[in-house]
Amino acid sequence: MENIKSFTIKELKELTKKLNWEEYNAYQIFQWLWQKKINDFSLMTNLSKLKREYLKKNFIIGELKILGNKKAKDGTEKFLFELSDNNKIEAVFIPEEKRRTICVSSQVGCPLKCLLCNSGKIPFKRNLYFYEICDQILMIEKTLNIKATNIVFMGIGEPLLNLEEVLKAIQVINSPIGFNISARKITISTAGIVEGIYRLAEIRKKIKLAISLNATKEEIREYLMPINKKYPISEILKACEYYWQKKKERITFEYVLIKDINDSEEDAHRLKKMLRRIPCKINLIPFNPFPGVSFQPPSLKRIENFMKILSEANYTVILRKSRGKEILAGCGQLACQNYLFN
Repeated sequence: MENIKSFTIKELKELTKKLNWEEYNAYQIFQWLWQKKINDFSLMTNLSKLKREYLKKNFIIGELKILGNKKAKDGTEKFLFELSDNNKIEAVFIPEEKRRTICVSSQVGCPLKCLLCNSGKIPFKRNLYFYEICDQILMIEKTLNIKATNIVFMGIGEPLLNLEEVLKAIQVINSPIGFNISARKITISTAGIVEGIYRLAEIRKKIKLAISLNATKEEIREYLMPINKKYPISEILKACEYYWQKKKERITFEYVLIKDINDSEEDAHRLKKMLRRIPCKINLIPFNPFPGVSFQPPSLKRIENFMKILSEANYTVILRKSRGKEILAGCGQLACQNYLFN
């Protein structure tokens, strides 16, 4: 039977129309699924008994299966989920003061194979459907009995290579009868899929955009992120300028600092010049080691010097504190490794 969660609100309205039900029944079903998080049609008490019975006979309410979850000392919690086709994904809950952030995956595996990211080791299988993205949020909220305040598309996969489903997921996340999270609290992080950046520039919702830049020379970025062959820094920056002109929303540039690769004073000065035409903030992220790579984070002194050069040029610079590193839940560390949940 078909998973009722696979219906968008538009499709639920079409379904109720086909069944000669009231249109508001579509909104009721949607709210029960995504805001009230029920997994039993009999609990949809504002629908008639006949309608509930019809839904029960013709649909299921699917849920992701939690294979394991592990909590770090700082409160960060990583979840390993199994999909209905037995593929696996991860998502992370990050508590910080008043913020309760959930980092979601958008693909099964990742096709980009970036050297600085553990997820690049996972063979790409397929894109996630919007309801599989939303179910990561739903299951974490239910399991931990929390209400998320922020959603970041920074888990496994490249969101802009699955943009249609990501945008459908954002409709659920943003909906007042869904997760009811402001668009300004939703961030999409991309390795620089240029067409996707242009597409996001045309969308009215004030979603935040983050660019995973990580280098100031084309050859270095191409080494770290092979996607740079198709989407070089120069083209990404043009797209970002267009994005700013259309939306007047500051972009975040994420820069993972790797010892002796991209952490020199020259790199900092080049970065300062490269971004001068784009109102932005810069997140500096010391590299988070993971098994099988020789990269290391720079010394604190070298990080501070890099940060100083940018700060003196009047950029907003944030040194991102890595969360959950000991359970490989930090930036670039997700890889669906079952042994971490034993």
